[in-house]
Amino acid sequence: MILSNLKLGVEVVGAHNLLPKDGQGSSSSFVELYFDGQRFRTTIKEKDLSPVWNETFYFNISDPSNLHMLVLDAYVYNNIRATQSRSFLGKITINGTSFVPYSDSVVLHYPLEKRSIFSRVRGELGLKVYIIDDPSIKSSTPISAANDTQVHSHSAQTPAPKIPRSEVRHTFHHLPNPNHPPQQQQAPPPVAVYPQGTRYMTEDMKVPEPQPPPQLVRMHSATMAQPVDYALKETSPFLGGGRVVGGRVIRTDRMSGCTYDLVEKMHFLFVRVVKARELPAMDVTGSVDPYVEVRIGNYKGITKHIEKSQNPLWNVVFAFTRERMQASVLEVVVKDKDLLKDDFVGLCRFDLNEVPMRVPPDSPLAPEWYRLADKKGEKIKGELMLAVWIGTQADEAFPDAWHSDAALSVDTAASTLIRSKVYHAPRLWYVRVNVVEAQDLLPTEKTRFPDAYVKVQIGNQVLKTKPVQARTFNPLWNEDLLFVAAEPFEDNLVLTVEDRVAPGKDEIIGRVIIPLSMVEKRADDKMIHSRWFNLEKPVAIDIDQLKKEKFSSRLHLRVCLDGGYHVLDESTHYSSDLRPTAKQLWRPPIGVLELGVLNAVGLHPMKTRDGKGTSDTYCVAKYGHKWVRTRTIVDNLCPKYNEQYTWEVFDPATVLTVGVFDNSHLGDKGSNGTKDLKVGKVRIRISTLETGRVYTHSYPLLVLHPTGVKKMGELHLAIRFTCTSFANMLYKYSCPLLPKMHYVRPFTVMQLDMLRHQAVNIVAMRLGRAEPPLRKEVVEYMSDVDSHLWSMRRSKANFFRLMSIFTGLFAVGKWFGDICLWKNPITTVLVHVLFLMLVSFPELILPTVFLYMFLIGVWNYRYRPRYPPHMNTKLSQAESVHPDELDEEFDTFPTSRGPELVRMRYDRLRSVAGRIQTVVGDVATQGERFQSLLSWRDPRATALFVTFCLIAALVLYVTPFQVIAALIGIYMMRHPRFRHRLPSVPINFFRRLPARTDSML
Repeated sequence: MILSNLKLGVEVVGAHNLLPKDGQGSSSSFVELYFDGQRFRTTIKEKDLSPVWNETFYFNISDPSNLHMLVLDAYVYNNIRATQSRSFLGKITINGTSFVPYSDSVVLHYPLEKRSIFSRVRGELGLKVYIIDDPSIKSSTPISAANDTQVHSHSAQTPAPKIPRSEVRHTFHHLPNPNHPPQQQQAPPPVAVYPQGTRYMTEDMKVPEPQPPPQLVRMHSATMAQPVDYALKETSPFLGGGRVVGGRVIRTDRMSGCTYDLVEKMHFLFVRVVKARELPAMDVTGSVDPYVEVRIGNYKGITKHIEKSQNPLWNVVFAFTRERMQASVLEVVVKDKDLLKDDFVGLCRFDLNEVPMRVPPDSPLAPEWYRLADKKGEKIKGELMLAVWIGTQADEAFPDAWHSDAALSVDTAASTLIRSKVYHAPRLWYVRVNVVEAQDLLPTEKTRFPDAYVKVQIGNQVLKTKPVQARTFNPLWNEDLLFVAAEPFEDNLVLTVEDRVAPGKDEIIGRVIIPLSMVEKRADDKMIHSRWFNLEKPVAIDIDQLKKEKFSSRLHLRVCLDGGYHVLDESTHYSSDLRPTAKQLWRPPIGVLELGVLNAVGLHPMKTRDGKGTSDTYCVAKYGHKWVRTRTIVDNLCPKYNEQYTWEVFDPATVLTVGVFDNSHLGDKGSNGTKDLKVGKVRIRISTLETGRVYTHSYPLLVLHPTGVKKMGELHLAIRFTCTSFANMLYKYSCPLLPKMHYVRPFTVMQLDMLRHQAVNIVAMRLGRAEPPLRKEVVEYMSDVDSHLWSMRRSKANFFRLMSIFTGLFAVGKWFGDICLWKNPITTVLVHVLFLMLVSFPELILPTVFLYMFLIGVWNYRYRPRYPPHMNTKLSQAESVHPDELDEEFDTFPTSRGPELVRMRYDRLRSVAGRIQTVVGDVATQGERFQSLLSWRDPRATALFVTFCLIAALVLYVTPFQVIAALIGIYMMRHPRFRHRLPSVPINFFRRLPARTDSML
């Protein structure tokens, strides 16, 4: 689009509850506006604490591509006529990212802010700010600073676009100041670039709607540039009766917010069908099989039918989206289930205009008995107990209701699979089994000593000790075996002592079964009490033979439930909970995390229904033990969820994960199997969120496919982190990341990988038994179970991440090299002076370093990120990855590819590993050369170095350190004419030192 005459329109509507400043309990207020070097002023409203101006001003936008970098400042002043001065009443600042087209603009009431910590302000200012591109509108004449106290009014000559206005507009005229000339009105260039994320109004846009949709106002990208379509976008939706601007909810009216203030308020018509009584008999047998059909327009919900009952009980709730309802009458029809055609029993009609509104925390509406009527409206036998009301998402009936927007084409049987639910993952424990020894083992063949080992099993987890080949019947193992168990404990601990009779043939000697509920729990590393357990024979034995045996076989064990650890059931990089298992070790929460799942747009079709692509999507959010699932929106590529959830936060170094999935269990043929398909996910680290700020962003759902990276749509979220204890939050930064036991008795990497795999399986099994189930593929995707598998793409990404870390160090080295080469003599001389000052006063070195870091931090504050980080395709090497490398990443484990392809990949891996091997060897060589300085491996080199050390010690003893340091520094920064192109003597000496490469095979 070609930009022409682009302007910023500002309508100053009025102020409310201003601070009196004239000494008589009132103020004579006016507003000054500043934008892009231009300034306008309203008229003065005498003696009015709630003035109304209704004046409109238009600013020129000199460079539309930099609009998101500009700000609009509005200052409210009190005019002091006696002294021709003014006093401050408050100000507001609006970023350019909040400017929207005229069609989306509304009047917002901004609370006035202080100019400094000593200012005293109150009240709010109502403004309407918008972008307009209309050639017929002329910019207002800006005022200069020459005569700020003179006020002249005139009628505005340019009405708002498309809407005739007759009100008088006022502004100021001043003589131009030669020191501050007004900005000239320049026509924009023929082709211009939009500010990122801003949509402008065109000629054909209509009058603004009262509730515009969420508006995109700015796009964000990470430090590494990536396509704009993959970037994070900031939105400005209406949440809880207000609009989010710059992280704050600005109220559009004087009403207070609702409890669900992070989602767009949606109204639903709720119908609770409780039961019926004394229904008329419809069959020849004198019975009836009733069910209820709730209809409004084209939407209807049906209860299940009750076999042969004239007094049925249903107790179900139906929810119909109010904005989609096209009828004014609600019909609740009772029908009789029949083989061929269902019979009509009776109905109840309700006028929607008479339906009451319920606002929590009001008590639920009490159901009433309604007499059934026939189709003509005449009363018949039978009554139906109903409750009908209009509510929002805050209603208690919302989660369990049958939703018309979610289940329009889903039968009643599948409706339970699409409801929103909250899940609590089970509390996981590490089970430590220390197998010490056995006593008096009795193998089948009593002529040989047993080759014994112990197999330990909990559910599907099986571990074995090493076989003991000792010439004794009392083998000793003393091995620790670790397992994962979940409360409530359903599986027993089973230990089996087996004898390896021959290769591939084992015989059971005895077994011990221990209920986990009887196992001792501990929260630290205290000593575990050991116990002897008698081994039970696995098969029936002769009682008389057992009486003849003097001793029975026993097993010595130490078993405990370790509650001092945090059971890692997710990737350590994206952990959402770091608390230990034992609740007595938990600390108070530091804050509350609130998530509003607003909507998704542009979703990629995941299935085909009725010849067109569609999706049945739902969102899953995971943080700590609490998992939440929104309702499934059926047959919709732009679903609106508008559901809000809350978590307690115990550590800022945790991550919230939100995933979008396609429900494949609704019974249609296009469901692509029995697994729910992943659409994409979002990760948000709590420590990157400012406290009290509302983050409203549109997150691109990026998924890596075998064909490359693909955008599956965008997910709109609203997030707020509220700190309840600032001191506890700061204290958390000094605490270890994991509980104490992870450092006192750490696990190996192999143990952690095995235990994490078992923990994910247990959580998936438990959540899969809920109703509706949270299936295994969902749990695995949210927990990043495959993050440890090999990937050439990830390896490259991690290498470039490592290189970017040292970029600053390399830049400093290059800068110092330029100093030594005297490329800029002035800079080099200044560095020499600074160096000599620090050498002369070494006590200034550390203060200078810390002061420099402080200044860098303060300077970078203005460039701090204003949004949570998001997945970056360039950082992940997803844009430049080779197709074969992607195919290798998506290959199963073990591989399912052909031998030739595996051979090629193996050769490529050998090539990459060979280069890594060379680099590691070179680093090891340099370290070994340092060791050989004093090891006399090279007697002549060590003798030279020892002699040099003695001379250096004597020289340093009699010479001040400042002199030595100054000489070394000046020598290193000497002029190039005093340099040689060959390496220096110390480098030559070091490179000649021997390393242990000679001993390598």
